[in-house]
Amino acid sequence: MSFSGEIKNELEKKTFPKNSARAFLRDAFLETGSMSNPEKGYHLEFVCEDERHAQKLIETMQKYEITAKTVLRKRYTIVYIKESEDIVKLLNVMGAHNCLMNLENLRILKDMRNAINRQVNCETANISKTVSAANKQIADIVYLKEHYGLDNLSENLREMAEIRLEYPDATLKELGGYLVPPVGKSGVNHRLRKLSELADSIKGKEK
Repeated sequence: MSFSGEIKNELEKKTFPKNSARAFLRDAFLETGSMSNPEKGYHLEFVCEDERHAQKLIETMQKYEITAKTVLRKRYTIVYIKESEDIVKLLNVMGAHNCLMNLENLRILKDMRNAINRQVNCETANISKTVSAANKQIADIVYLKEHYGLDNLSENLREMAEIRLEYPDATLKELGGYLVPPVGKSGVNHRLRKLSELADSIKGKEK
């Protein structure tokens, strides 16, 4: 059964005072409403045969601070809701509380999956950035070793260069711990930047 079908089954068991706004929305959904599978996207709509009925639906939902829009589809006026928060409000107003809870559970799962995906993507991007930076540092140090000589570097830079070559996969924090005395991340980054600037300077003179 579709999510829309579940809502209609639940609404058919609900009763409201005759001519009430809740009854109007409930009956309208039973007659012309549908809702897409929320796992694929949020979309609830009413298919209205005339603009007057569509406008009444919108005005009724506004009483409950529910935002709906309209679009023409062939000879029908479609009143639709895209925001999940507004769909939840409407389900509550119509009395479809079981379907509301199912939708909320799906929203929570989707939000969790999206949050995890964003975190994984962010961590992947950071790892890629770190690896790229480390490769550039190593390439610059190797270039200095071959075209300048590490012995010609200041003691601090020479030690930094040798440690970077010895531990190519180490983080800045780990590299700092290998130095004597230990140096913080900012200090390690400063020294590596100096090495890269020197390599770039020598490359520029050779052109």
